[in-house]
Amino acid sequence: MESKIKKVFTVTTMIAAAAIAFTACSGKKQGGSGNSGNSAKHSIALITDTAGVNDNSFNQSAWRGFKKYGSEHNLNRGRNGYQYFQSSSAADFEPNFDQASKAGYQTIFGVGYSLKDAVSAAAKKDSKRNFVIIDDVIKGQKNVASANFKSEQASYLAGVVAATETKTNTVGFIGGTHSDIIDLFDAGFTRGVKDQAKKLHKKITLLNQYVGDFTSADKEKAIAQSMYAKKADIIFHASGLAGNGLFQEAKALNQNRPDGKKVWAIGVDVDQSHLGNYKNKDGKKENCVLTSVITGVDVATYDIANRAYEGKFPGGQQLVYGLKTNGVSIKRGQISDTAWKYSREARQQIIDNEIKVPIHPSK
Repeated sequence: MESKIKKVFTVTTMIAAAAIAFTACSGKKQGGSGNSGNSAKHSIALITDTAGVNDNSFNQSAWRGFKKYGSEHNLNRGRNGYQYFQSSSAADFEPNFDQASKAGYQTIFGVGYSLKDAVSAAAKKDSKRNFVIIDDVIKGQKNVASANFKSEQASYLAGVVAATETKTNTVGFIGGTHSDIIDLFDAGFTRGVKDQAKKLHKKITLLNQYVGDFTSADKEKAIAQSMYAKKADIIFHASGLAGNGLFQEAKALNQNRPDGKKVWAIGVDVDQSHLGNYKNKDGKKENCVLTSVITGVDVATYDIANRAYEGKFPGGQQLVYGLKTNGVSIKRGQISDTAWKYSREARQQIIDNEIKVPIHPSK
């Protein structure tokens, strides 16, 4: 599943050099300035959304793909290599694209659907550069590639796992705000739970609620508290930073519960297992993250950067990454052998089109 130094560029070499010596990342200097000038055509830049590059989600995953690309092609972080520009608010989106373009980065990525308009505007301004929108679609612009994910497929697998693992026969889903993107997680998880419940002859109650945004961890904590009180023992979230509230509540409950009464959380976008570490009432280290639904933003950024490197930038195309290409997946985490077996069987059935996962929840 968002300080920056604003530079005024002039034609003088001194000012231009100073401007590109800094990122939009809280005024920190760029690392690794040892890229050659002729590598500029292979350089890539990442414009984050307002969650920032260390969001335990999309931006962080995208940056991981950048670092892999840089390592593979002997490019360093910095000019003529790879870099990120952090946005503290939506007002930073377009200035960051302008800064990345003027600094000479050839392929520039915008992470998250909130950057769609900024990507489109930047691509119109600079037709000689490549632009990428992650998690949305921009049509009719030949220098823009769109990358999306079949998150419903991985969410279905999480639903299969939840239905298999639940001991109370009650599970929950918490979304951020209603949108086509979050619908994928909601619809996939819901169908996975229902299909697996039918397969196992279980009657499972599925609780479903939305926070209303992607940042209010306190609201999510209250929702999770309510769901756990209604006997849910596994909750999956697709709610960005607000999801911290789910992990906080799960850990707080588990600190005073015996292992047999443990409640679980399912992470999203990246492996969020580190957010589930706690100590039980006996002081023993425990973890309450059952699994995480992985959105392979790193797979997409690495793939598209490589295509551009080879002179095959997919401008004007819509790329969709699913289970078949490992563009989405779930972590093994603490899933039991039985539940993992069921999830692997379902994975293959989805790849073989034997299971078709909906992209919107049923009305």
